[in-house]
Amino acid sequence: MAMRIWHQSFTVLGDLPGYEDAMRAHAAKVLRPDTEVVFHGQAPGTYPSDYPGDDIGYGYTFWIHGNQWIAAGRAAQAQGFDAFAMCTLPNPMLRETRSILDIPVIGMGETCFHLATMFGRRFAVMLFIDRMIPLYQEQIRSYGLADRCAGVVASGLRFQDVLAGYTDPTAVIAAFTEAARRVIKETDADVIVPGEVPLNLLLARNGINRVDDVPILDGLSSTLKMAETMVDLQRATGISHSRHGWFNSVPSQARLDQVAAFYGVDRLKF
Repeated sequence: MAMRIWHQSFTVLGDLPGYEDAMRAHAAKVLRPDTEVVFHGQAPGTYPSDYPGDDIGYGYTFWIHGNQWIAAGRAAQAQGFDAFAMCTLPNPMLRETRSILDIPVIGMGETCFHLATMFGRRFAVMLFIDRMIPLYQEQIRSYGLADRCAGVVASGLRFQDVLAGYTDPTAVIAAFTEAARRVIKETDADVIVPGEVPLNLLLARNGINRVDDVPILDGLSSTLKMAETMVDLQRATGISHSRHGWFNSVPSQARLDQVAAFYGVDRLKF
């Protein structure tokens, strides 16, 4: 049965048209023919440049931008999408977004970190926004996976390096492979999660799914496939997110509308 998935990025996709095209082509390769993915980014003008890391590398600006994820999730449900896929490794406002929607909400970080434990004993995360290492460490602890994480480390690559790699990936792949071998040796990681979708996608579209004996997880594909699976489970069994307790319960939609209007979140249109 056909389904529609709302993809949400932490980048302004209009600033990076080649990146959106690459994601679209990759999704078409891994998803079922009757699954439609509609790609969305942050609102134009969100960042001072095409690089979100200048903002999301700091706690307050990371969380304030999270309001866009709430607005996007509500728009996805109102527009009849079957799932909301948060395709960024730090999946901001994941728990909060999930608590106010009835459709499946899938976070890339949550998906990747749990899935990595099914491919090896311990996983390592390699980032190019190294200021975010403490955030990932905290999230991994909150998922109960601290003992399964071998480390969260900087890859040595930067956003602009990776974007240049979409024209010629040779240097980026070589640098990542060298860094991954170092991380594997130093941490004894069995699985590598390449942080941030631009790096993940560049590696995946060039067939880099392993460094020596260690698998490299394709987080974008994993997140979108998990969205398909969660929709299938909801349709087949009726299961949906818990509404028990403080973290999972939700006020009325009317009250959500009032709060969104009070703080101006309702002005974020998707």
